[in-house]
Amino acid sequence: MGKKILSIGLLLFLVFVLFYSWLPVLNYGFYGLPLFILTSLLIWMMFSFRFKSKSETQIVVTKAPSKVVVGLFLLVLGFLAIVPTATSATIFHHVSYQKLIGEVKNGKQISSHIAPISLDKIRVVDRPLAYLLGEKIIGSQPALGSQVELGKFSIQKVNNELYWVAPLLHSGFFKWMNNQHGTPGYVMVSATNERDVKLVQNVQGKDIKIKYQPEAFFYQDLHRHVYFSGHATKGLGDFTFEIDEDGKPFWVITTYDKKVGYSGSDANGILLVDAQTGEIQSYTISNTPTWVDRIQPADFIETQLNDWGEYIRGYWNFSNRDKLQITEGLTLVYGKDDKSYWYTGITSVGTDESTVGFVLVDTRTKETTFYKQSGATEYAAQQSAEGKVQEKGYKASLPIPYNINNIPTYVMTLKDEGGLVKMYALVVINDYTIVGVGNSMREALTSFKSTYNAAGNKINPSSSDAKKSIKSVVTRIQSDVKNGNSFYYFTIRDYPNIFVGSTQVSTEIPLTTVGDSIQVSFDVDEEKVIDVTRFSNLSLQKK
Repeated sequence: MGKKILSIGLLLFLVFVLFYSWLPVLNYGFYGLPLFILTSLLIWMMFSFRFKSKSETQIVVTKAPSKVVVGLFLLVLGFLAIVPTATSATIFHHVSYQKLIGEVKNGKQISSHIAPISLDKIRVVDRPLAYLLGEKIIGSQPALGSQVELGKFSIQKVNNELYWVAPLLHSGFFKWMNNQHGTPGYVMVSATNERDVKLVQNVQGKDIKIKYQPEAFFYQDLHRHVYFSGHATKGLGDFTFEIDEDGKPFWVITTYDKKVGYSGSDANGILLVDAQTGEIQSYTISNTPTWVDRIQPADFIETQLNDWGEYIRGYWNFSNRDKLQITEGLTLVYGKDDKSYWYTGITSVGTDESTVGFVLVDTRTKETTFYKQSGATEYAAQQSAEGKVQEKGYKASLPIPYNINNIPTYVMTLKDEGGLVKMYALVVINDYTIVGVGNSMREALTSFKSTYNAAGNKINPSSSDAKKSIKSVVTRIQSDVKNGNSFYYFTIRDYPNIFVGSTQVSTEIPLTTVGDSIQVSFDVDEEKVIDVTRFSNLSLQKK
């Protein structure tokens, strides 16, 4: 009797450990629950066997699992083999998969959606560089570096400035044991200025202690804490670290359900978890706080977009007629409305370097817009930029789309083998042969405009009001040497902006002095310092 009680106790303990470790979603459509039941029954069956040694070469089974246990095991196994296939297989449900992304609206010009941007707002720090910079600031404090490690960086807008943000996480079980009150803060790396790196350990006069995190253990484990706090019936995914406008740290967890049997994951809201206190707030998509940049996980949208393009002509489409697929994955960008979007190129199946259009998906509502205009894939743009400086062996970062003077343009950095930014590149999206590179973003922009105009295009072709030509008098002028190149900054009478030009624009600029009459042409944009596209010194021409 005692052995039987011990056996039952051990069985229940193993089942509990299994449940505590797996955290299966207690809802139809998720594999976790039936797999947990199946595994528990298998353990039960193993405990039901009784063996007796009859000889050195023969073992006799004296007791086998009951027919009830075996029947339940086979029933659950049959359920897992049949029901998911019948309810989820693409051959039966391709229409549902194709429509899962929702209505795909047709846009006119992608440049009308992506906001014009000034040079100091262009994203020049990608995730790998942010990690290098974050590691450097942690490494500068040996006592901290030996206790914690950097978590995954996520990009977000904080008070209208773009930052990569990553939490400090426990670096192991024993480090967690000695520091159960939480890790001391997070790292912020400006996405627009690689010199702006912050280790944030105090907010509004209070020390930060990130107690609930993926690298904690037992009840402080983030997933386990949320699961046993009343959310065991929800699909939970995309655990993202974000901060609010005051710098307070949170975990944003997407809640989702299944739309096509055991497949078709689709977001329906978020859980907002205070990283310090563990307080959990549940939100639908419509009432999620505005500072939360993303609700829709990138992998959900990537799958849904590919299904939308794959089954556009049904399941049986052996010729691949009209089939579409995304290019290089999804990139988070910001639009004119200051909302965040997942961006990707769309290409025909079998096409490598050119796209048939581009897609922007609202990261909160999943509203999707398809811009049918040809252009280069992200990979082709990277190859074009790298080819411009092939003798240096630099590698291009993932291209980010921007609206540069009404021209849809990929912007990327060129990095050395150590991952450090050495140059900048701009590539026209719809013609990747037009490339501008430079040692600074301004040099790259000047080179870009020069190459664009030399190719027979006009900057800002859709707006006659966006290009100006004026005559005035120079009130101040000064030269500045950057990376071996001379730039001339000057101001003119009755115009508030500062202008800049080089000898690439005109050989008359170095000869210009205060009081000279000039005529300049330039593109109206968001810059405080405006690049001139033409320059004429009228005083020199009179002499």
